[in-house]
Amino acid sequence: MSQHPDVLIVGGGVIGLTTAYFLAREGFTVRVLDRSEPGSEASWAGAGIVPPGNPARAATAYDRLRAFSSSLFPALSAELRERTGIDNGYRVCGGIEVFERDAAAIAGLWQSEGIPFHALTAAAAQGVEPAFRLADGEAYFLPGMAQVRNPWHLRALREACQQAGAEVTPSRAVVRFRAAGDRTTAAETESGEEHPAGSYLIAAGAWSERLLSQLGHRPGVHPVRGQMVLYRCPRPPIRSVIGVGKRYLVPREDGLVLVGSTEEPEAGFDKRTTDEGIGGLTGFATSFVPELALAPIEKTWAGLRPGTPDGSPFLGPVPGWTNVFAATGHFRAGIQLSPGTAQLMADLLTHCPASVPIAEFRLGRPPARPVPTAFRS
Repeated sequence: MSQHPDVLIVGGGVIGLTTAYFLAREGFTVRVLDRSEPGSEASWAGAGIVPPGNPARAATAYDRLRAFSSSLFPALSAELRERTGIDNGYRVCGGIEVFERDAAAIAGLWQSEGIPFHALTAAAAQGVEPAFRLADGEAYFLPGMAQVRNPWHLRALREACQQAGAEVTPSRAVVRFRAAGDRTTAAETESGEEHPAGSYLIAAGAWSERLLSQLGHRPGVHPVRGQMVLYRCPRPPIRSVIGVGKRYLVPREDGLVLVGSTEEPEAGFDKRTTDEGIGGLTGFATSFVPELALAPIEKTWAGLRPGTPDGSPFLGPVPGWTNVFAATGHFRAGIQLSPGTAQLMADLLTHCPASVPIAEFRLGRPPARPVPTAFRS
């Protein structure tokens, strides 16, 4: 790689790595700097739910991005497997969505988008998933729900980046930018290293606010702790993803079941789990899949999701700067929005038309109340 890459990406999570790969496979020189080990923060910590979607009929900007990403996942997964030999665990497994309150608004969004689904009674839900118990609420089955195994996907992305010529460097925390006029000329790390580049992408997740503030913007990206529980079962007790509001169960084919997640903005950058958080998740899990009460807990952990004031990411040019872009604030949906986000950022960084309109994701947009979306897990 030349000393000055075409693009320097700050942040080696799923957004940064996917963008790096998309750029590198097109022949652009890319360097990724990560403050710790690439792919070890929120991208690793999640459950990898990939909701279905139809970008041609999605109702909101957020849903268009989600549907676009969903449409890219099968080909991307096959491409990564062919290039690296690593299976990222992508599979269409179906999902059951349970609503404790009126589901009409969300079901209406699914119908408008053309997403297949059908309502389930308690008895019908057990027909789909015999181990599942629905005490009350409305349940719907979505056959197109998919999943990916986050650690496998990140490992495949990192390997694919390197094979395509992108440089991925751990333990390089960017702390400031050098500038001349309206252009950034270099990113400086904690150790004093300077990294010049043609363009820069800030994709540092919950740590992005610190960098954006140096460029004159405080969009409100902040850490939101999410705790997780991992059960190990001798066989998968369920086959489908089960979502209930902000919580979910995601079964893996080898018997692992992930249960998430809490939302704790007050925790700041503290990644410790708590008895209260883990207890709430295990109680939730066993209430819907009782046999999990007999399964050992293999691991618990927490990740720091990058929240935003309105729940939508910030994507696009950083106002006031001609060569700095941002892709951050994906909150609970980093994995599921990553292919679409990466394609959009690759479009912008290479001066191509945006694959999906991004005006509603721009930095500096006026504060707004979160709008209903088809999926928010």
